[in-house]
Amino acid sequence: MPDMDQTAHARLQQAQREFSAHGTYLNTATHGLTPHPARRALEEHTHEVATGRFSPGAQDPGIQRTRAAYARLTGLTPDRVAIGTHTSQFTGTVAASLPAGAEVLVARNEFSSTVHPFSARAELRVREVPLDRLPDEVRPDTALVAVSAVQSADGSLAPLEDLVVACADHDARILVDTTQSTGWLPIDDDRFDYVVCSAYKWLLGTRGSAFLSGTTEALSELRPLAANWYSAVDQWNSLYGAALEHGPEANRLDLAPVWPAFVSLERSLALIEQVGVQTVHEHDVALADRFRAEAGLEGGGSAIVSLPAPEGAAERLAEAGIAAALRDGRLRVAFHLYNTEADVDRLLEVLADLR
Repeated sequence: MPDMDQTAHARLQQAQREFSAHGTYLNTATHGLTPHPARRALEEHTHEVATGRFSPGAQDPGIQRTRAAYARLTGLTPDRVAIGTHTSQFTGTVAASLPAGAEVLVARNEFSSTVHPFSARAELRVREVPLDRLPDEVRPDTALVAVSAVQSADGSLAPLEDLVVACADHDARILVDTTQSTGWLPIDDDRFDYVVCSAYKWLLGTRGSAFLSGTTEALSELRPLAANWYSAVDQWNSLYGAALEHGPEANRLDLAPVWPAFVSLERSLALIEQVGVQTVHEHDVALADRFRAEAGLEGGGSAIVSLPAPEGAAERLAEAGIAAALRDGRLRVAFHLYNTEADVDRLLEVLADLR
């Protein structure tokens, strides 16, 4: 094994010691585990709030460090990243900025937060097509394509390369939801007009932290859907009154942060940066592909695996201490950096007993 691979493996093993899963945790696609450094930061924050030592203004430097860490992980600069709490808020911002009558092309069976903000606006035309047909279905009158890089239900990878070309050929914008990919799948977000991402899954955050990023040109077309004091140029002098001055950068789209979520997320992102997304990708996919091969499943390349769910599978897995999920009538398992070969073995063992 080359020295670089040995070093990467050592970093991965070191990171794995920062987790304390109860049983076999294969449910990152629902919620990631909180690493010890993030949990300690969250406990300290809670103690500060409980004892009256919490200072809101003192949180700003940490939030800026978190914004910068997310930008590094996704190939962007911090000036092109806005912070918020949920992806649907940011998808809604994009939806509200589209002209009436605009066509939005989406994948069939897409996750609701990626499509409902568009379908909820009656003035927009939402057209659903199979995921693999998206690039071929972009038309001259398509204003926007909205798609998850990795599908929540079954882990399918979107044809992003072809979509970028198709959108450029037809002068359409593209919005990519990376909630199920950022943290394990190396993607250069610089290619997309808009990117939305919730951080409580593969980025190992807690619920209440999300990001919107994109190209400078595309972001400039968005109107703040929920303008607030935190999105002002001078935040702490913008708490009162109707006048609110916004700057030219993405932070004009910021939503006021859920402080504990960002306090813990800073430590989680640091851990992912320490290991490296490419290393996480190789590890996650290797475990998922080994499971596919031994379970007789086709496909590969995704950290999320979907398979038929025998009757009582969810209950039997839970009884065996395996955390997984039922999605779209199938069993969904997800492999992340804290999982090991032993987790694959345990899953195969329990599933064999169900046959």
